[in-house]
Amino acid sequence: MGSERLEMRKRQMQVHQEAAASVLQSQHRMGNMPTNASNACCFCWCCCCSCSCLTVMTEDERIQRSTYERRTEEIANCDDSPKPTLEDATMWTMSFERLMKSPAGRGCFRQFLRTEFSEENMMFWLACEELKKETNKTVVEERVRQIYEDFISILSPKEVSLDSRVRDVINKNMLEPTSHTFEDAQQQIYTLMQRDSYPRYMNSTAYADLLQDLEEPPPATEP
Repeated sequence: MGSERLEMRKRQMQVHQEAAASVLQSQHRMGNMPTNASNACCFCWCCCCSCSCLTVMTEDERIQRSTYERRTEEIANCDDSPKPTLEDATMWTMSFERLMKSPAGRGCFRQFLRTEFSEENMMFWLACEELKKETNKTVVEERVRQIYEDFISILSPKEVSLDSRVRDVINKNMLEPTSHTFEDAQQQIYTLMQRDSYPRYMNSTAYADLLQDLEEPPPATEP
């Protein structure tokens, strides 16, 4: 079983490399080669290899990477999310959108996803939301690269499940990264959580226990 999975990974990587090479060749023939392509080697942007070029960073890039990693740690820690009120938690049953708009809702839902070993879906979605807020081009490019390595690369333990069409879109977008590079992928993961994980959470003991806990009156304080 392990050897079959390894072979599948190798085939996936080969497909991504061939797709990236095809896009680069097409851009070159059209005379529309992106400025960052001259600095790319072995598909750093779209196949996330661990080649030496990724380790050569200026001081500004190191600071940006450090800042991104701190933000990623904050995103990764859902235990510090605010506690919902009973009214808030009850409203989550109305729609997935209501749950996702609530910071407490996202936190509780993430804890549930963690028990199902799919927390990376929420982490990716949140990382994309943070990326959309960024306007500095250099910072955007670094964050796009890091998000790819963390959630899109087939070598990542936190790889999210995306279809081939969306992966092709991402590989093309990586040639000229923007704050909306992962827009299609973010929407696909949002839909996946909405259709798959959200109904299970609404019918889970975790959600039922949360409601029961919120319904119970706080213990009386001694005079």
